[in-house]
Amino acid sequence: MNLFPHQDNLLNTTYEFSRVAYYIDMGLGKTFIGSEKMWELNTPYNLVVCQKSKIDDWKEHFEEFYPEYNVIIFDKQSLEIIPQESVLIINYDKVWRRPELEHLRDFTMMLDESSLIKNEKSNRSKFILNNLKPDNVILLSGTPVSGKYEEIISQINLLGWKMSKDLFMKQYVKREWDELDGGWKIIGYKNIDRLKRKLRQYGAVFMKTEEVFDLPTQNHINVPVKSTKQYNEFSTHHMCEYDGEMFIGDTPSKAKLYQRQFAGYMNNNKLMRLKELIESTNDRLIIFYNFKKECEVIKKLCDELERPLSTVNGDIKDLEAYENKSNSITLIQYQAGAMGLNLQKSNKIIYFTLTDKSELFEQSKKRTHRIGQEQPCFYYYLLTQGSVEWRMLDVLKMRKDYTDELFEQEEMKS
Repeated sequence: MNLFPHQDNLLNTTYEFSRVAYYIDMGLGKTFIGSEKMWELNTPYNLVVCQKSKIDDWKEHFEEFYPEYNVIIFDKQSLEIIPQESVLIINYDKVWRRPELEHLRDFTMMLDESSLIKNEKSNRSKFILNNLKPDNVILLSGTPVSGKYEEIISQINLLGWKMSKDLFMKQYVKREWDELDGGWKIIGYKNIDRLKRKLRQYGAVFMKTEEVFDLPTQNHINVPVKSTKQYNEFSTHHMCEYDGEMFIGDTPSKAKLYQRQFAGYMNNNKLMRLKELIESTNDRLIIFYNFKKECEVIKKLCDELERPLSTVNGDIKDLEAYENKSNSITLIQYQAGAMGLNLQKSNKIIYFTLTDKSELFEQSKKRTHRIGQEQPCFYYYLLTQGSVEWRMLDVLKMRKDYTDELFEQEEMKS
């Protein structure tokens, strides 16, 4: 397999390590680097843990470039019948439900988007960290911490750097006591250069796209959308009726959720602006959304405009129209498709609504801005005027999550 020079360099840098982390920007070919490292380690068995939406991609990758492997999407097979030279592929939500994997030995484990084990208390993380016994570990992520360095603790333990959470917080996190809540509050970070040097000693490497390629420019365009009486009523009173249903924001989480929905699919003005954007071009378009109701109204609009449609969400991954129709529209739900997809045939992304997760936001932009993209990339943000969406975008640009706590602070200011 012919690799890019930067991929060869990373493999050479980590040649002596049996536990490695490739923290490299989206679009630099983590799939090829990780699979080539797995081939070099040459264990009888291999386990790839990935998102559900990436299972078929990994299967096709190994079958095309490593035909010597037996590629198995692992569900409930008995380990006794699995031959050597196998790659078992399973998604994060199933791995902890397959206790038979605890008996797997002589294997290399690769975690695609390893940031998904950042919560060490989740079932997936506890199973991977405590129950699996890999000889070698390969971690792949373009956003290993999303600006929150404390989220890397579970990953560094997999690399063999055994450090308690308390010690990590003392050495690398700035905290102050919150008298109101009676607990420690993170206010920043320290000794980050030392942290990265230490990580390199344990097989972690870092690389940004701009260090390797001159990718096309990125253009960010805010598209203001007229607000509605319903949005303003809900923002004022935290209750409003829509389409015969009463929405009551009696908790901060509900209030934030409903404000986002009143600014999104409940706003007909936003649908009209989306229609105008779609009608303005025959190019391939990518549209990111959050909620099932949003998908339904956007699909209906695309049907009316007679545009070929592809969909990626928790239930389906259908990219046929995207691959074959130059005027297609691809609807992607953040959780299912913001990570891992190669969509550089398109150079235009429309954000119908914003995610509140910084990692998903950053990853979504890289679906088009990656190796193979030859055109400038455009990102259109549909933002309801006077709504929470503007503040969400500001926070996401700072690479922070828009949390319930931030929402409460904004509510108090208004």
